[in-house]
Order: sequence, then structure tokens, then C-alpha cells
Amino acid sequence: MDLAASCSLFALPVPKADTVEIMTSEAHARKLRISTVEWSANGGSMNPNRPLFIGLHGWGSDEADFADLLQVIAPYNDYAALRAPIPLSDIYPEMTEGQTGFSWLTQMMPEGDQLDREAFAGAVAINEWVAANVPASRDVIPLGFSQGGLMVTQLLRTNPERYRAGVVLSGFHAPGNLPETCPAENRVGDMEIPVFFGFGEADQVVPRYELLATSAWLEEHTYLKQKSYAGLGHGVFYQELDDLRLWLSDMNITSGLM
Repeated sequence: MDLAASCSLFALPVPKADTVEIMTSEAHARKLRISTVEWSANGGSMNPNRPLFIGLHGWGSDEADFADLLQVIAPYNDYAALRAPIPLSDIYPEMTEGQTGFSWLTQMMPEGDQLDREAFAGAVAINEWVAANVPASRDVIPLGFSQGGLMVTQLLRTNPERYRAGVVLSGFHAPGNLPETCPAENRVGDMEIPVFFGFGEADQVVPRYELLATSAWLEEHTYLKQKSYAGLGHGVFYQELDDLRLWLSDMNITSGLM
């Protein structure tokens, strides 16, 4: 991955958990499950006393996005990069052989109650994977881009006690119209979980009103560090990574060393 190219990073251009079903095509519905994971060296156990990053990619991408990024911002932390559970070929059956990519949602950005339900289903899948694969004693830091950023906010609205901090890059959040999809909404604000929220002022994928709404929710419910970048579109670039690396060090999540 060429971080200098930055503007396409992580994305293509442009009640009871087990009762949640997401339509991934007109033909079938299924519960979401995490089935493919890319771990850092030694199965994510090279530095077991440091927080573990959980990488959550954006629409149309996959788990391979995160190795280079984590090498820049947290080279001495382990990570597990999760592949989103919905293949784009389930959404677009006309995709040709060789085309690939995955999604957390059945559209790039659903709206309203649909977004609430789909964000909740994705968060349930991630929470279940974390519970099954990460020791309860280990701190976990979800880091997400775009749809992955949505997943970070939804993890805090469903299971905030499990996550030490969060990183949302060019992300958004669900409206929260359905209380059952954000059961921790009323307690997460008291926990002051540190969150870094970075986005481009020239983002043409996530509307500005969505970015501002996400900013307002994070300001009310987390210990927020927000940075916006003039001229940056729907992507990540070096200045943002520098800011993120400094914040991670300040939060005592990483060593701060390259």
C-alpha cells in the first residue's frame, strides 16, 4: 500500500444478537459472522502486554489494508484485521470473476432504521469475534475507516466496556432511532472512552452533515480528539497519521516510537 497516494486508502472510489438478520441479496438472509482475519506476526501475540488493534476496513476493500498503516502508527502493537462479512458479489450478482471486495452493510451508506439494524448486526459480529478470540484481559482498540469507522462507533454503543479507545477515520454513525440497536447509549458517555476522529474537509463520499453529526455524537459520548484536513477527500494522508500517532502515544496506547 502506498500511503503517499493516500486518497484511496481503504476504499474504492467512489434484542438478541442471534435474531438479527441482514438481507445480503433478494435470495437469502443470514446472521453476520467474521470468518477471515489477517493477524500481525505470531498470531497477534508478539507484544501481548500492549493493546491489540482491530482493523475494520471500508466499503469494497478487505483486511489487507491494515499492515502498512499499523506499521506507521503503531509498529510495536499487534493487530487483527477483520474482513467484513458481506461480499460485494452478494450485493451485486452481476460482478464479474476477479472482482472482489467486502462490506459491513448492504449499501455504501444506508439510512434511517436500516442503517441502525445493519450497524448493529455488524457490531454484534465483531463483539462475538473479539469475545471468542481475544483474551478478556487484553485491551482492544478498534480502528476503522469509512464503514469501518461506523463499526467503531457502534461497538461503543453496544459494548463499551470491552474497548479501551477507538479510532474513526472518515467514518460516520447510525442515527440511533431504534434503541435496541444501541443498548449502551445511555452509559457510554459516563465512561469517557478516548476516540480519535479524523476526516477530510473535501470528502465527497460521506456528506459533510454526516461528518458533523458524527462529530456531535462523539463529542457528547466520548473523550474526543478531532482533526479535520483541508483538501483531503475520502482517505487518509501523512499529516493525519502523524496526528494519530501522537494521540496514541499521549493515550499510552503505543510507545510513540517508530
